[in-house]
Amino acid sequence: MNDDNSVTETTPTPLTLGDKTFRSRLLVGTGKYSDAKTMNNALEASGCEVVTVAIRRVDLKSGDNLLSQLDRNRYFLLPNTAGCFNAEDAIRVCHLSRELGLGDWVKLEVLGDKKTLLPDPVGTLEACRELVSEGFKVLVYSSDDPVLALRLQDAGATSVMPAGSPIGSGQGILNTNNLSIILEQLDVPVIIDAGVGTASDVTIAMELGAEGVLLNTGIAGAKDPVAMAHGMRHALDAGWFAARAGRIAKRRYAQASSPTEGVLGE
Repeated sequence: MNDDNSVTETTPTPLTLGDKTFRSRLLVGTGKYSDAKTMNNALEASGCEVVTVAIRRVDLKSGDNLLSQLDRNRYFLLPNTAGCFNAEDAIRVCHLSRELGLGDWVKLEVLGDKKTLLPDPVGTLEACRELVSEGFKVLVYSSDDPVLALRLQDAGATSVMPAGSPIGSGQGILNTNNLSIILEQLDVPVIIDAGVGTASDVTIAMELGAEGVLLNTGIAGAKDPVAMAHGMRHALDAGWFAARAGRIAKRRYAQASSPTEGVLGE
């Protein structure tokens, strides 16, 4: 961006997370696809570089498992702790991920219950502190609670990832007020995670000022996942540019877009 605040880029600037930089600000999950071909075609269409993998759902006894179906030279694999309902299990999964050679980067999820899949704030904070102390780079799935977001940042989280709405619900961005407070308060990157149902949800998240969006079901569950992936990719770009362009003020009454002076007949 220039000193005069005008945007001259034709694509969003890269996303920086810790000591890594990614061209794409869209992070995409690998669950719920009908087959590996559809998954890989959708990932390619999304333009993503960071791909999340649920370690608990990888069949380590099979040579043809999810890890073998992904091009690890093309994508940065981000193991997650999906399916963990306490800090101990989540930490154990992160240890397994490290032992599998997937490195020290993890997406932490400690869920509170099976019905809502909302994060357990106490367990999430506990696990985050422990993993950071063990040298992990932790991207944390959290609620849209601004206080918890600050606590996670203080605990050393590489990124805080508040939910737009419950996982897989497709409800989009429900609490823009709390998310805006989180974005205002935090210094670490804030990535909106969960609940995205369609492309316009991604645009809204980026217009709020998010550094990126992580989604899975919104693409995998679409009737045409590849087409939806294209949509999500362009929606993110639209939201990023709009956030920097400076929208017009909302007004109660109309304001003519054409000059009113010198109109014929007046």
